[in-house]
Amino acid sequence: MQAIVQDVYGSPDVLHLSEIDRPVVGDGDVLIRVRAAGVDPSVWHLTTGRPYVARLTGLGVRRPRSRVRGWDVAGVIEAVAKDVTRFKPGDEVFGSGEGTFAEYASALESRLVAKPADLTFEQAAVIPVSGCTALQALRDAGNVQPGQKVAVIGAGGGVGTYAVQIAKALGAEVTGVCSTTKVDLVRSIGADHVVDYTAEDFADGARHFDLIVETAGKLPFHRVRRCVIPGGALVIVGGDEGGPLIGGLGRLASARLLTPFVGRKLVGLFAQIRTEDLEYLLELVAAGKVTPVMGTKFPLAEAPEAVRRLKTEHSRGKAVIVV
Repeated sequence: MQAIVQDVYGSPDVLHLSEIDRPVVGDGDVLIRVRAAGVDPSVWHLTTGRPYVARLTGLGVRRPRSRVRGWDVAGVIEAVAKDVTRFKPGDEVFGSGEGTFAEYASALESRLVAKPADLTFEQAAVIPVSGCTALQALRDAGNVQPGQKVAVIGAGGGVGTYAVQIAKALGAEVTGVCSTTKVDLVRSIGADHVVDYTAEDFADGARHFDLIVETAGKLPFHRVRRCVIPGGALVIVGGDEGGPLIGGLGRLASARLLTPFVGRKLVGLFAQIRTEDLEYLLELVAAGKVTPVMGTKFPLAEAPEAVRRLKTEHSRGKAVIVV
C-alpha cells in the first residue's frame, strides 16, 4: 500500500510517499481502507519530534517508533480481528486510528463508531481528535453551565470551531477570539461576540469569563488567566510556545502548579478518543448544532504540504487528507 512515512525527525520535508506493507490486524483491531484523514497539530509534533521531552513517552528517542503519521480516520472496514463484535467488513466508520496517512490503517474497535450515511468521509475525518478535545475541554474539564460566559482563543482553528459550537449547544454565551481572516467564519458558526486579536487586546482587563478554552498558546499565560473570574476555569488544549525542549508542556505544568494559589481552576488537557464522546458529537451534528468545518483538502501525496501549512499559515477549520 502507499503511505506517507518518515524515518527521521525533522521538518515536513522528511515525510515522503512510499510503498509499505499493510498493517497487521491485532486483537481488538480492525483494518480500515482509508478514505479521509484529518490533519491536526499533533501530526506536526510527531513529525518534528518536538518538544524533545515528548520523545521519552514512547515516541522514539532518536527516530520515530511509528513511521506513518495520522490519527483521525474515516473509511471502510476491510478486515476485523476474531474478537471484534461491533463491525464487519464493508462497514463505514470513523474515529481514531494509527498511521492514517495511508491507503490502509489499523484502529481499535473501541475508538470507532459507525459513519452516518449523510456525513461525508471528509466531514467525518475532521471530527474525532478536534471534536473530542473541544467537548472534553468544555464539558469535563471546564464544567460549563448554561448562561455562563465562555471565551475560545483560536476560535477559527480545528479545535476552536468545535469549541464555539459545542459551548453554544451547552447554553453558554460565547466569545470567539481569532484573526481578521476568520472573523466571518467564527461569527457564522454561532459566536455571540468575536474579537479580532490583531485589532484588539483581548486580555486588556475589560472582559472576564467563567471559562476560557485556549487553543493557541500565543498570549502570555498570566494575562490570559486574569481574564477568568474567581472560581472560573482556564483550560489549555494547545499551543507551541516554550521552545524545543518542553514546548507548550511548560504552560500545562504551570497551570497545575498555580491552581491552588490563584482562586481559579487552571487545567492542561490531554484528550482521549472515546466511543461515547464520538456518539455524543454525532448527536449534536444530527441536531444541526455542530457542523464540521473543513479547511483545505489535500490528496495523499500532498500530505507533507498539509503538515507544513500547520505552521506557515492560519488554517480555517481543519485540513483533511483525501485518499
